[in-house]
Parts: sequence; structure tokens; C-alpha cells
Amino acid sequence: MADNSTTVDWSDLPPELLQTVATNLPALADYIRFRAVCHNWQRAAPISSPYIPREFPWLMLPLNRSSNRRGFFNPLTNNHHRLTLPEASHSRRRAGSSFGWLVLIDESPSIFLINPLTRDRISLPPLSSFPNVTNFDFYSIGREYTVRSPENDLNFYSLKEMRDAFIKKVILSHSPYDNPNFFAFAILNRHENLAYCKNGHESWRIIDGAQTYSEDVIYFNGSFYAVDKFGSIAICELDGDSPVVKFINVEQQIDGDMKYLVDAMGDLLLVARYLDFEIEIEYYVEVCKTVKFRVFRFDWNDHKWEDLASLDDKVLHLGENSSLALLASDFRGCRGNMIYFTDDYSGTNADSFVGDHDVGVYNLADGSIHELPCYPRNSHWPIWITPSLC
Repeated sequence: MADNSTTVDWSDLPPELLQTVATNLPALADYIRFRAVCHNWQRAAPISSPYIPREFPWLMLPLNRSSNRRGFFNPLTNNHHRLTLPEASHSRRRAGSSFGWLVLIDESPSIFLINPLTRDRISLPPLSSFPNVTNFDFYSIGREYTVRSPENDLNFYSLKEMRDAFIKKVILSHSPYDNPNFFAFAILNRHENLAYCKNGHESWRIIDGAQTYSEDVIYFNGSFYAVDKFGSIAICELDGDSPVVKFINVEQQIDGDMKYLVDAMGDLLLVARYLDFEIEIEYYVEVCKTVKFRVFRFDWNDHKWEDLASLDDKVLHLGENSSLALLASDFRGCRGNMIYFTDDYSGTNADSFVGDHDVGVYNLADGSIHELPCYPRNSHWPIWITPSLC
């Protein structure tokens, strides 16, 4: 008769066996669960391993007011993940995501980065440190911030107004894990300025002369590239003591309601987004909906944007995040020539209870739009984030 009293201690499995299992896990969520078993399993699956599964970008969902757990949705697998993330509370506004890090702005002057998976946190210079913010007084209720305009006028803004409207978007030059001397680059809604800071510095600096290049910005070929509403480019080099700005003026004018710059495996792309504006009769408010995208590739010889009929195997993710291009062939079940988008524009879709979030997948081949699951609207709309442990 067999002895059924023998048990296996899974924590004492041979390290080489654990490493074999860890390097063949199909999804990042599996890798995280594997690491959570015990110390031996964690050592077999280091966060610096080149075998960590690449994850398709997740959609960060609105916060449940009764919980600190934040929902994330993978549109490729239809899997939902819930992470404890009290830092992304209703009192804070998201202002971008890069390399798996969220940019959060508080009603106080605080601006910081957080990795939702590791909970690592990095502070950036506060709102009160921008050069055009001439005064911050926490006790001047409703007029806490004093901001000087380019015309030298003084304007007063509340804590909430500055949190929600001063900064349009922040992106990073590098992952903080890869380069602790990364730059953060901000597009400001107020007066359409561009600003930057280096990690560890105490204040932001305004870039002079590039005031209208506020449609979008990416980090490309070692510099920040910003674009205006017509498709002209400002190249901001930040390596020296003072920023150097070069301009590429494009004669043609690209139409569309919004523009995005994308680094597509070495190609500089410009994506034009077209919105349909309708009046919601019941509440008499304007509601926006995406109806089309056009994609252009920059011709460096002729300094013009050439129409791109297909993305081939590429997939784009656009929105409040740092624009992202991936290869569909790197992800099982993924189709190329698609644009995943969220509603990052200002207006009704940001904070109204009317309608749904403008979130979907655009097929560049036939112009069709597949809507992604929509969730209860609040003041924080969805944002793409690329899950990363390192």
C-alpha cells in the first residue's frame, strides 16, 4: 500500500526548476503571482530578468469610491486586474503616463510619479515652482495661485483649477529605472507654454520661443519633439545648461481636431484625430466622439508629412499617455494597423455624467471603430499604462 503521508514543500523546489518555470510564464500577472509565493520563488524570478513577459498596455479605469483598489483592463485578453493604489485617489488628477509610471497632480502643489505595480514613487517639482507662478498662498481660499501671463497680467486660480487645468500632459525621457537623470517635459494649458525639469531639480523651467507647439510631445532621437496644430515641429535639446530649440516649419497644413506624435520604431509619425461634436438635447451640452484618424510619416529629405495608408504590423496607443507604438506580432492575438485611443481632450467628456467615455479601437484599413467597455464617468477618464516592474 502506498504511503500517502509524503508531502512536497513547494518552496524547496530546485532553483533551476523554478527558474525554468519563471522564464516560461505567458503573462506578467502570472510572473507577479509567481514572485508572491515565497522568497525562494521570488529569487527565481527577479524583476530585472529579461524573461519578464511583455504585457499589452492596460486601460486604467475609474476609481471605486468605496475602495483604494484600482481596476485595470487588458483589451487584448479582456482580463481585469485590481491593484491597491490609494495614491490615485479622487483628489488627484492624472496628467500622463510613461514607461509604466503615472503622473499625478494633487490639489496641493505636489506632482509625483508612481509605478502602480511596484508602488515606487518619485517626486517632481511642485506646481508652485513654475516660473510663471509668482505666488502660492494656501490660505488665500479660492485664489491660492497667482500666475503671470505672457502679457504680464496677473491671474488668480484655486487649488482645483490649477490641479485640473494648468498642465495638459507630462511625459518622461526615460524610465526612472533605466536612467535616474531623466527629464520630465510638460505641456501647459495656461498660455500654451512648454516646460521641463530634470529629476532631482527643485523647479520647472519654461522653454522660450516654442509657445504654440502644444498639441503633443514625445521623446525622439535624444530630444523632445513638440508639434503645433498645423504640423510644424519644435525640437528641444536639453542636454546643455540651457535648452536649444530648433524648428522645422512644414508648408502643408494637417487638418483634424487633435494631433499626436509617435515614435514608431524610428519613424516619426503624426496622427490626426477627427471628432464629431453633437448637442445632447436632454441636458443641452456638447458631446464629442472620435470618427476618424489619419496617419502621416515625416519625410526628412523634403521636410513634409506624407500620408501613410497602413501601419502594417504596428499598433498605436493614443491619449493622455506618452504616445506608444508596438508590433502586433509581439502579442498573441493582436492585429496590426490598429489605433487604440482614449478621450484625453478637454470638455464635456472629462467630467460630465452624459454619455460614455470616448474609448475604442480604430481600424485604419476600413475606418471602422470597435468600442471598448465603458465605465461610470467621473472627473478622471481612462488612461493607457504599460505595466512594468523595472
